[in-house]
Amino acid sequence: MQALASGRLMALDVGDTRCGVALSDPRAAVATPLSIEDTATLLRDGSRLRALIEDYEVAGLVVGLPLTLAGEEGPQARHVRALCAKIIAAAGDVAAALPLDFVDERYSTVQASSALHEAGLTDRDARGRLDAAAAALFLQGYLDARR
Repeated sequence: MQALASGRLMALDVGDTRCGVALSDPRAAVATPLSIEDTATLLRDGSRLRALIEDYEVAGLVVGLPLTLAGEEGPQARHVRALCAKIIAAAGDVAAALPLDFVDERYSTVQASSALHEAGLTDRDARGRLDAAAAALFLQGYLDARR
């Protein structure tokens, strides 16, 4: 785990179709889901990610890696790293200048799904929030581990 700058952190749960986005508070203590973005759009046009970074004055990025059950990087983790690099490049200097850290995201989607269902959301309603909730879960774990 790299030591990211103090301040608000943004988490990205990068998938082939959707990218969940979560933010910490300015003190980097509490994570909350922010949005679900279309991955193809982020790859094609970085203006949305750039605007989020600027609007929320983000100090660093945290990206979830789908490690294997053995805790190692496999083909899917390498794929996420490659997608992330392309998304950051599309967003330009604003994103490229930020410190970046990768964290284990194993089980974050399962935990987020469970939490959303416990909150009373249907499968249909949860689907629209799942990736951002997963990003908030692994970002919160990251924030807690830094303290």
